[in-house]
Amino acid sequence: MTYKALSEAVIKGDVNQAKAETQKAADGGADPQHVLDDCLIAAMDVVGEKFAQGAMFVPQMLRSAKTMQACVAVLKPHFRGGGMTTKGKVILGTVKGDLHDIGKNLVAMMLEGAGFQIVDLGVDVAPEAFVKAVHEENGQVVGMSALLSTTMPAMAETVKALENAGKRKELKIMIGGAPVTAEYADRIGADSYAPDAGTAVTEAKKLLNAQ
Repeated sequence: MTYKALSEAVIKGDVNQAKAETQKAADGGADPQHVLDDCLIAAMDVVGEKFAQGAMFVPQMLRSAKTMQACVAVLKPHFRGGGMTTKGKVILGTVKGDLHDIGKNLVAMMLEGAGFQIVDLGVDVAPEAFVKAVHEENGQVVGMSALLSTTMPAMAETVKALENAGKRKELKIMIGGAPVTAEYADRIGADSYAPDAGTAVTEAKKLLNAQ
């Protein structure tokens, strides 16, 4: 069963229409995991592709991501037993000394839209806080953001802290932010670099071999 109207509403960022279509699907006895995977997440994949192609811009992508979140809220009560299955858990944060969060928030919404579970630590996150979250949350990916070149060294410190805590081998580390480069990711021992939210989704899927 397909839900074209719902997919189109998510892509357009029409939250009222999308919520109504989600409710209609749920009331009609649709499998909520099917609606999530084959409709909502598939629609956000289209959004990510459009963004990568320059056919969609950040405000539109944000609208679609917020629409997706609203639809998931409608679906949640209809999941039974273990609830929603996810592609993996990602721990996100802007590094110590940096208070910028717009890019991180967009990455969080896009990853959530792609089916990942997100633990958002916020801004000014110390290396020890990342380590603590990894211990407590059992995440598979740590994503770090830095918008200031002066805070980039905190990324290297966090990688080192995870190594010292014996957690590095079981984790994938992804970094991004305006001054960050792929070369810097290699230099500090990160697994991946994402220049934007759309790429962050693609990279997270690669890191966890998730489709």
